[in-house]
Amino acid sequence: MPFYRDLNAADADDRRTIERLLLLRAQMADPDHGIPEKTLEGTLLLASWNIRDFDSASFGSRSREAMHYIAEIIDRFDIVAVQEVNRDLTGLRRVLELLGPMWKFLVTDVTEGVPGNRERLAFLYDSRKVRLGGIVGELVLPGDARQLARTPYIVAFVAGWARFFLTTVHITWGTDDAAPAERVAEIDAVAGLLAARARERDAWSRAMVLLGDFNIFSTDDATFGALTRHGFEVPTELVAAASNAGRDRHFDQIAFLRDPERLVGTGRAGVFDYYQSVFTEQDLADVYTDLRTASGERPADPRRYYLTQWRTHQMSDHLPLWCEITIDFSAAYLERRLAGASRGDAGIVAAGRAADPAAPRT
Repeated sequence: MPFYRDLNAADADDRRTIERLLLLRAQMADPDHGIPEKTLEGTLLLASWNIRDFDSASFGSRSREAMHYIAEIIDRFDIVAVQEVNRDLTGLRRVLELLGPMWKFLVTDVTEGVPGNRERLAFLYDSRKVRLGGIVGELVLPGDARQLARTPYIVAFVAGWARFFLTTVHITWGTDDAAPAERVAEIDAVAGLLAARARERDAWSRAMVLLGDFNIFSTDDATFGALTRHGFEVPTELVAAASNAGRDRHFDQIAFLRDPERLVGTGRAGVFDYYQSVFTEQDLADVYTDLRTASGERPADPRRYYLTQWRTHQMSDHLPLWCEITIDFSAAYLERRLAGASRGDAGIVAAGRAADPAAPRT
């Protein structure tokens, strides 16, 4: 769990933070609308979260209060892909200090130029549960293809019996249309390249997860079709899950190229709306009554400003998208061993190696 030692209940702001942390924890623990508890070795909780301008100086650094909430949410998962990490890593390091030394991170360089928007992509992971598989890289499209505005990040991870590639993206916005050609082309290029990698005979793993901010308006759009046409599947629980703060867009996605021996979902997935516990609408009337814009002026419409700007720069205009994955295949492995022995089948060795996470792929 995160560190709370800097919170002083005698201070009014810190007391509010403590109270909201307890509400946030209760919401996450809700069996119907929360997030499953972490297990030691049975399952993996994977999330994707675009944390708005994290932590850009354009609006002002986030408060201690917000950083505690962000850390509390991240700590509920085992791996979190984060988009919109700023060139300056101060904000990320502040959250990692709260999370503690067992949490590690990997981060890309900034893609230069205006389209790159001074952004990095990152993975945060709990090293008590997850370890690196030895492959880390920024994805480059082959040939003379136009590269993405923000270079995707691909990392090999191992957790329990599962080993898989995670690739996180922040797809270009382009125009305000639902499916501009540039956005569709970026999604199609990344999904196609990863699908081809998974088919390679010497692939370290054929289990691929493509996640992040795709700027998909609707799952009926060509953008979503570009994601799924290469064999990637989005869990049913997430297809109808809008991930923006306004809950009307499907910007964020987690899509799988599955490997039944390496990556299997449990059927539990969703979007976590933390605004039910922190920076709520009621808080505008009760707590945050003296809102100011970045220039120090009072907003003309305080409610709209609070909902769409102020609190989304404290937390985000995106909500975390998550899913639970099975990472313990020991029972299936033992059953294959038993079945092979009863047949006197020499294939038992091959079957055992296929299920054993330490065995090399052949």
